[in-house]
Amino acid sequence: MLLPPKVTPRAFERLAAINAKEPAPKALRVAVEGGGCSGFQYDLKLEATAAEDDIVIAGEGDLAAQKVLIDPVSLPFLQDAVIDYTQELIGARFVVQNPNATSSCGCGISFSM
Repeated sequence: MLLPPKVTPRAFERLAAINAKEPAPKALRVAVEGGGCSGFQYDLKLEATAAEDDIVIAGEGDLAAQKVLIDPVSLPFLQDAVIDYTQELIGARFVVQNPNATSSCGCGISFSM
């Protein structure tokens, strides 16, 4: 059985801040698609509803209303990964720390396995 990635409290906190400005709460979808300069790429977007077969990862405590969605096709690529939120001098973004990736490009969105 494949385990979903872990989502850091910092990622759930940022999602909560985004949702505080939305008329209706949205979930963060993290998917893996073919393409990108290294072979695969992450697709991160906000969605209003989960698909029937999505894996739903919910925050804990005060962040329980925050959700991250993973589709079953992307799940094997995200095994043991960590979804986080980072703020750096060059900008702030959600990031995927993926131990399955053998290489990635400088943007952090594209990777190979």
